[in-house]
Amino acid sequence: MSEPCLFVVGATHHLAPLEVRERLALASESGLRGDLAGVPGLRELAVLNTCNRVEFYGVGDDGGAMEAVQAAYCARQNFDPAEFKRIRIRLTGRDAAFHLFEVASGLDSQLLGENEIFGQVKEAYATAQTCGSTGAVLNRVFQKAFQAAKHVRTHTGISSGTVSVANVAVDLAASIFGSLAGARVLVLGTGEIGEGTARAFKSRGAAGLAVAGRRLDRATEIAGDLGADIVGFDERDAHLSECDIVVCSTAAPHSVLSRTAVASAMRKRPARPLLLIDLAMPRDVESSAADLQNVFLYNLDDLARIAEQNRAAREAEIGKCRAILAQRADGVWSQVQRLLARANEPGSVAPGDSGAAGQAAAP
Repeated sequence: MSEPCLFVVGATHHLAPLEVRERLALASESGLRGDLAGVPGLRELAVLNTCNRVEFYGVGDDGGAMEAVQAAYCARQNFDPAEFKRIRIRLTGRDAAFHLFEVASGLDSQLLGENEIFGQVKEAYATAQTCGSTGAVLNRVFQKAFQAAKHVRTHTGISSGTVSVANVAVDLAASIFGSLAGARVLVLGTGEIGEGTARAFKSRGAAGLAVAGRRLDRATEIAGDLGADIVGFDERDAHLSECDIVVCSTAAPHSVLSRTAVASAMRKRPARPLLLIDLAMPRDVESSAADLQNVFLYNLDDLARIAEQNRAAREAEIGKCRAILAQRADGVWSQVQRLLARANEPGSVAPGDSGAAGQAAAP
C-alpha cells in the first residue's frame, strides 16, 4: 500500500511570463473545486491564486492525485498540458512544505521580501478551511508556515526597504513627476492592493487623489478615510484626461482601460504625460496604449524589474532566512510523516468518506 503524499503543483512568475500568467489566472476557484470533486484519492486541497502564482497544495493517496489535479486545472483553463509541464513547479514531501515556508515568507516572491503574500497565503488557507478541504496535514503545514514566516520577518532584514507593490508604484510615480503634491491620481480598484496603493500615494503627499470601484460603498469608505474624491467606475474614461497618474488593480476578467479611451484622453492633454500603472491580473490596460505618445505604461513585471535596485540589502538575508526555514521545515516534515502514516493505518478515513477528502473539492 502506497503512503499518502503531500504535494504542490502549479506555475509561478519564475517560469511563466505575464502573458502566460494571464491565461493561468483562475477566474473562479469554486468552479475548479467542482471539477476536482471526482479526483480519486485527493484527501486535502488548498489553492493559492495570486498575480504571480497559481499553486495547488494537496494531500493525495499517491502521486496520481497530483497529476489529476493538474489535468483538471489545464482542462478548465484550456491550457496545453505539455506547455504547462514545461513551466510548472512540482514538489512533494518535505520540499513541498519548505516551498510553502518560502512563499509565505516572501522569499519566493517577484519582489523579494514583499509583504502582501503573507496575507494572500492566509486567505487561501482560510478559504480551504471554509470549504472543508483541509485536514490534519495541511492544517499543520500551513500553521507552521505562518509561524516560520513571522519569525524570519522579525529576526532578519528580508523585509527591509521597499517591498510592496504599492510602494514601488509610488516610487516610480515620484521618479517621473518629482513631487506628487500637484499630481492628480486616480486609483481604479478597491481591493487590498488598490486601497494600499491609494494610501501609499496619500502618505507621499498626493493631494489630488480619486478612487473608483465597482462597489460604490467600498470606494466611498476608502475615499472617506483618505479625504479623496470618488469617481463613478463607469465614468472612468471621461476622467482620464484630468489625471496624471492612473493605477489599475481591479479583478475584472478583461481590460477596463482601452487604447481608444486613452487616446481620446490624450487628445485633450497632448503636452502632459500620463502614467498608467497596471497592477492587475489579468491586465486592466490594453497593452497597445503604451504605443501612444506621452503615455507611459508599467505592469507587474516592469515594477519587479524596477524593484531589483532595492534587492541587494535584502538578498544578503536570504541565506539566513533559508537556514531558519529549512530547520523548521525539517521539524514539521517529521510531524507530517507521522500524520501521513497514521492516515494510512487501517480504520482511517478513506477518500470519498465524510472526512476532509470527501469535501476537498466541494464548491
